[in-house]
Amino acid sequence: MAKKHSVLVNSDKCIGCGICEKDCVSGAIRLVDGKAQAKAVGCIYCGHCEAVCPKNAVTVTGFAEETVEFSEQTRLDPKTLMMAMKTRRTVRVFKEKEVSKKIIKQIIEAGRLAPTGGNAQNTGYVILGSKQKALEAVAVGMFNKVMGPAKKLVPFLKSMVIDENFFFKKAPLVIVITGSAVNASLAAENMAFMAEANGLGVLYSGFFTMCANHSSKIRKAMKLRLGEKVVTTLVIGYPGVKYYRTARREKARVRVL
Repeated sequence: MAKKHSVLVNSDKCIGCGICEKDCVSGAIRLVDGKAQAKAVGCIYCGHCEAVCPKNAVTVTGFAEETVEFSEQTRLDPKTLMMAMKTRRTVRVFKEKEVSKKIIKQIIEAGRLAPTGGNAQNTGYVILGSKQKALEAVAVGMFNKVMGPAKKLVPFLKSMVIDENFFFKKAPLVIVITGSAVNASLAAENMAFMAEANGLGVLYSGFFTMCANHSSKIRKAMKLRLGEKVVTTLVIGYPGVKYYRTARREKARVRVL
């Protein structure tokens, strides 16, 4: 995240409650003579001080959006959320139906709102758009070269057919997510839930992710910076198949210490 921000405290509004100091992850805001004072050194501009102040005395500058006031945090119903997780499936059959720009914007916004370690906000999004088919063809060619030897070593690969739709399954939307492994993965999960909330199906394409990280042609086409890592690829569209039962899962491996 670009360090173009600052934390301002309105001393007239500050009541010296100390909540901002207690909630600050980096110790960058302190009470001095009964008033909060912010320092730039160590601050990650996460905005907790601004969000937690009961008198709206703290402002984090440099962002394009304003904060939104709320009295209670929105909570999802646990039973509904659990069923949403149980009934979601990886989709590999898609309808020939485009995803609207409005929904794409919601999906990206869901990724943007995901937490990032140290408030880095370093996750990137590449919508393949008009280059989707061409990049899939590059990945198919690349995969065919390595699959011969691999099929001899990995049993489940022997029956795999690599055709021109192998990676994206004719889906209308592909979003490649870049950044650090944890941050980008958190964003991807947010995005998948938002896509499914809009009636869409999602496939995590690990195969294309691998190709994108090893093909200079794909990386150049996606305008990736040197060192920018592709973490996951979301293949998104309206499901062309309906599921009637949940999938079985192994028991959770839990250790209580």
